[in-house]
Amino acid sequence: MTSEITLFVNPTAGRGRGAHAARPAARAFRDAGFSVRTVVGHDPDDALRRAREAVEGGTGALVAVGGDGMVSLALQAVAGTGTPLGVVAEGTGNDFARSLGLPLRDPAAAGRVAAEALTATGGRPLDLGRVDGGAPGTRAQGGGRWFGTVLASGFDSRVNDRGNRMRLPAGRFTYDLAILAELATFRPVPYRLVLDDGAVLETEATLVAVGNGTSYGGGMRICADAVMDDGLLDVTVVGDCGRAELIKVFPRVYKGTHLDHPKVTVHRVRSVSLDAPDTTGYADGEPLGPLPLTARCVPGALKVLAPGPDGLRSEAPRSQAGR
Repeated sequence: MTSEITLFVNPTAGRGRGAHAARPAARAFRDAGFSVRTVVGHDPDDALRRAREAVEGGTGALVAVGGDGMVSLALQAVAGTGTPLGVVAEGTGNDFARSLGLPLRDPAAAGRVAAEALTATGGRPLDLGRVDGGAPGTRAQGGGRWFGTVLASGFDSRVNDRGNRMRLPAGRFTYDLAILAELATFRPVPYRLVLDDGAVLETEATLVAVGNGTSYGGGMRICADAVMDDGLLDVTVVGDCGRAELIKVFPRVYKGTHLDHPKVTVHRVRSVSLDAPDTTGYADGEPLGPLPLTARCVPGALKVLAPGPDGLRSEAPRSQAGR
């Protein structure tokens, strides 16, 4: 293992916190005996190109400094390569780091955790989701796209669409305003899901979320029981809730108790195809393009610099059947 690691920095993450976070994170790695180089792209495409060059050049680890958008870019560079990924979470949502129990907005602590993991084990295996399909020119078209947390579609993706159109700074406040605005006009849409055993589910649904991780939107535990190293994706289907019912159910997402609602079902699958009219898919908060899309779990696709497996596995046996 080379002693050099690469900090992959988004200087604008967390309203500018990303630029400041690189220094204490780098110091933690140097204190652990690693040399550090920094990569900053001019735009997402340039950043991804530079990250891939670092991986191809044999860097000992790629450490994403920023939010879930930066982690998403980093996944495209390291997935399937054996190069470990570290995360210094300095974004707004930080759902990938949250799912792994990593420090949030504490770059020195995050750097120490990553350096200790790199020294002790070189990283531990983690599953990733892989999305294929999508219209020409979209992010899922062609070679596919990796995701670490949740592929969202339906009400939640429409909230993202609306939030992206708002002329407000990105963050929790914008997302909450978008939720309120979308509630005023949203109607359930007809979905067609094909599960990995060939079973077809046609249903009116408010949203369908496909989780490798548990949460999106800064801690909304839409796939609360998802485990990131079990070889399965959790497909959460929220049925045809009206506005009044959705207003009651949606706040429960923050604790994951919505899974007990009679309108909610969960299917555990190796792959799932989703189709619904006029519906965009988002993975790790990044737009993929319109449905149809197909997502599959790729076991062990990533080596991640995170604590051991006890924090990722549920205590109860998990069934692949819907409930």
